[in-house]
Amino acid sequence: MSENSGAKEFEVAREFEADARPEQIWDAVTNGTAGWQWPMEYEPKEGGAGPFNSVLTTWDPPHRLTVLSEDPAALPPFQTKNQLDYTIEPRDGGSRAWVRYVHSGIFTDNWDEYYDGADKHTDFYLHTLRQYVTFFAGRPVAFTTFDGPAASVGPEALTAVGRALALPGDAGEGARVRVQGPGGTALDAVLDYRTDHFIGLRTDHALYRIFGRGRWGAPVGISVHDFDPDADAERNETEWRGWLDSVFA
Repeated sequence: MSENSGAKEFEVAREFEADARPEQIWDAVTNGTAGWQWPMEYEPKEGGAGPFNSVLTTWDPPHRLTVLSEDPAALPPFQTKNQLDYTIEPRDGGSRAWVRYVHSGIFTDNWDEYYDGADKHTDFYLHTLRQYVTFFAGRPVAFTTFDGPAASVGPEALTAVGRALALPGDAGEGARVRVQGPGGTALDAVLDYRTDHFIGLRTDHALYRIFGRGRWGAPVGISVHDFDPDADAERNETEWRGWLDSVFA
């Protein structure tokens, strides 16, 4: 990838419909973020505080949320401005929702690489948001996320993870699969997302998100959103981290 020096603005925009009421989407993006991305807290008012030392410049439930951070000390080292904007409108009499999502800001270097990463991660996160509101909306969640060892940095790392899961190479999105998890435990799942960079698995009680970030010089990452009433985030991390370490031992 080319490497561009100097600060430059970026924008990643998406529009989609979801099988959820506008109020459910609003709750997911303001209160239930651990169910599809990672835990974030918002002070529920215009001018309120948000993650990364941000400010809620628009707070209009359940229609519009805009969150702006311009604190370089709170942002990643390659960024000086970050803004998230959600517009939510009812469809089909309010039984469904239309969403426009815009992620914008300023990257200070390696613009092509960081934009590519933001662009591709956006699709995976918003897909996971739709999975959450469709199958698990409002349920308590045990969340964990972690990175694999340095050996998991590389373009073939996600392929290795797929083999370790015993995930059929020809299985496409929507396929029902039986994969091998930690300790040889069999998991009956739906392969809800699959690209060259990401794998998404949905069981009756959890969403497993696998990030193959070798393209961006980073290790494999795993996030587990476990909605089982007896879920234990610490146990999930211990088991899945040990499993991932063994894949690249």
